[in-house]
Amino acid sequence: MSLPQNAIELAAYLKRIGHCPEVEPSPAVLRSLHMAHARTIPFENIEVLLGGVPRLDPAGLQLKLVEQRRGGYCFEQNSLLALMLEAIGFGVRRLSARVRWHGQHVLPRTHMLLLVSAGQEQWLADVGFGAHGLLEPLPFREGAESRVGLWTTRLVREGELWVLQIPEGGDWRDLYAFDLQEQQAVDMELANWYTATHPGSIFRKGLIAQRVTPERRTHLRDRELSVEDASDTSGRSLRDEAEVRQVLEEIFGIQWPTGATSTESDTAGT
Repeated sequence: MSLPQNAIELAAYLKRIGHCPEVEPSPAVLRSLHMAHARTIPFENIEVLLGGVPRLDPAGLQLKLVEQRRGGYCFEQNSLLALMLEAIGFGVRRLSARVRWHGQHVLPRTHMLLLVSAGQEQWLADVGFGAHGLLEPLPFREGAESRVGLWTTRLVREGELWVLQIPEGGDWRDLYAFDLQEQQAVDMELANWYTATHPGSIFRKGLIAQRVTPERRTHLRDRELSVEDASDTSGRSLRDEAEVRQVLEEIFGIQWPTGATSTESDTAGT
């Protein structure tokens, strides 16, 4: 399959996520690609923590997420997925959302997600919300609900908005809310820059790494590691930076960037 000039090489991406190279723009392929990506490429904020702004151009995404085998946050993860889906032949619309997860006030549109056309349906695709996000795409219709392993999500309407929810404490809790206005590359660049540089951004305040499978959610926040599975939620404090880097490599598959000297935030307290 030929790719547009400057697009990320599809074969390299498929190898990175361990997916069979036989692909076509079908719902089954969308589901399997989404699951493979979500399970393989971790959510992490190391570049922002070290004072950088993640690149969203195809070459930058290829270098970091594919060749260097790193992770990233929503703008990187879903930009990569969108390019790959388009290379296969899917129709993709880029959308933006306001995060609501445990929020106390209205937040700016700092989450990227995708609306994908496959078969006779549209699907909500999102590999960039970390451990509480989607493992498989969700049919884009009111009341759509999906359970993958231990984790359940549903999509509801709220006036002109769509809201993605998960169960928590016997009730449904909002992850984020969005509308269907298509976002252009410049919109994502602006939101990415804001998220990476604003002093109030959560991604500037401490190390975050997350990984999800159907059986387990694993979170690392600074030196606090927690694991949620069918039996319990357990956690422990890591001793020092050396153990943090060891956990990043062994559990999340993340090699600490060459030349970066600390897992502590360069911007904390600013």
